[in-house]
Amino acid sequence: MRNILEIRDLQVHYGGIEAVKGISLDVPEGEIVTLIGANGAGKSSTLRAIAGLVKPSAGSISFLGEDITGKDSNLIVSRGITLVPEGRRIFPDMTVLENLKIGAYLRKDDLTEDLNWVYDLFPRLKERSWQAGGTLSGGEQQMLAVGRALMSRPKLIMMDEPSLGLAPIIVKGIFDIIKEINKQGVTVLLIEQNANMALKTANLGYVMETGRITLTGTGEELLTNEAVKAAYLGT
Repeated sequence: MRNILEIRDLQVHYGGIEAVKGISLDVPEGEIVTLIGANGAGKSSTLRAIAGLVKPSAGSISFLGEDITGKDSNLIVSRGITLVPEGRRIFPDMTVLENLKIGAYLRKDDLTEDLNWVYDLFPRLKERSWQAGGTLSGGEQQMLAVGRALMSRPKLIMMDEPSLGLAPIIVKGIFDIIKEINKQGVTVLLIEQNANMALKTANLGYVMETGRITLTGTGEELLTNEAVKAAYLGT
């Protein structure tokens, strides 16, 4: 199985602060990969560097064999990478449909097939397509953020804390959707504070601490790792 994404010796600085300290990781095509760690470990900075939202200070990012290090975010979206940001960041005064169409802003073709795909994944969004995004519940807004990202037809979807602030029953639904999106051919790179759910869902996991990768393994291996259990699983 080939790697859809390869990161080598990536460093990200914010002024004098080194947020990511030379990490290397691979994302195999067609799999769910999770990056777990405490707040401030550098996880979001890693995703932002991949998405072109921050410029790496060193290292390389390769997507399907193409060097995308430091490239413009529009180019990265056009290549097939999309980010569901932490906090959802939907447009509250726009309708659900308008929010979804913004996800396809680089496309010039017909959106009907992809809108139907998103509505099949999230029937609630179809019911509320003319409702303002800001009037949706937290779980519905997360569905909208994921649906908006899917409208660009990504090969790789990155999700930053998709379960944050959601009730447990809603969290389970979000993870079911992540698995369904993956089954339909989209590779997933996931950052998640709910390490238990993330590792149960992921094929491969990385543990990140203070800007470095400290452990790598399958989701099952990391679930049974004593250090991971003590630090992230509360056991």
